[in-house]
Amino acid sequence: MTDPTKLAGVESSAINILKRAVELDQGRRFEEAVVCYQEGLQLLLDVMKGTPDKVKKEKYRDKIQEYMGRAEQLKEHVKVSKSEGKVHEQIQIDNDATGYSYSVIFSRFLDQFLTCIEIEDPYIRSTHQIYNLLRFCELVVKSAAPVTEIKLTTGRDDSADGQRQQQNKLRNLKTSLANHNVTLHVEYNDDLHDREIRFNNGWIVKIGRGLDMYKATENNFCIGFCDFDLRKCHKTTVDIFHKDYVSSASDSVT
Repeated sequence: MTDPTKLAGVESSAINILKRAVELDQGRRFEEAVVCYQEGLQLLLDVMKGTPDKVKKEKYRDKIQEYMGRAEQLKEHVKVSKSEGKVHEQIQIDNDATGYSYSVIFSRFLDQFLTCIEIEDPYIRSTHQIYNLLRFCELVVKSAAPVTEIKLTTGRDDSADGQRQQQNKLRNLKTSLANHNVTLHVEYNDDLHDREIRFNNGWIVKIGRGLDMYKATENNFCIGFCDFDLRKCHKTTVDIFHKDYVSSASDSVT
């Protein structure tokens, strides 16, 4: 293809399709994004082949590699999600068991496609429960996941003074997370009973005791006070689903 007019037309089409691919990608419509990436890349490849300018060729080549890399990431993510979305995993944690830190339970869900986490837990009230939330947030901040939002729904403390302290502590956590470019949204619902953490890459984790699954240590200078891998747990069950599994299970019931 050497006709400059035709070449410009193909380039314009490639740019529009790749812009759409990026929009779909950002909107988490990954399968559609892959299709647009592939179509746009083919057109851009045709433009590169028909361009006599070596400098432009190199720029096109760089762009093609960039978009191709992203398309391959999305293809793999879609493939894995479809496979894992059929799975329901259950972990039984025995009384006094150790080795179940937040990192062990949650790290695998903190991937490059995660931007928002929703936590529903009626008991993020007392100091140690808010510390649990803080530790979970630290795990998120340390990870490579590009999380920008954490949404917490919890119940209010029983006393007026307790509510003030609860709100102050959560406000401090909100301020701290903002310094790491993460927005904490807090809502109160006194009728909340279920404990569930939803990751917007599709994963759903339900823990019988929520984030408050660890026993208190004898004192603040015991092994296990700082490291939750060494902290004894209450007996509880962890159910792990993918939203696709939940959808397919609902469909089969109806």
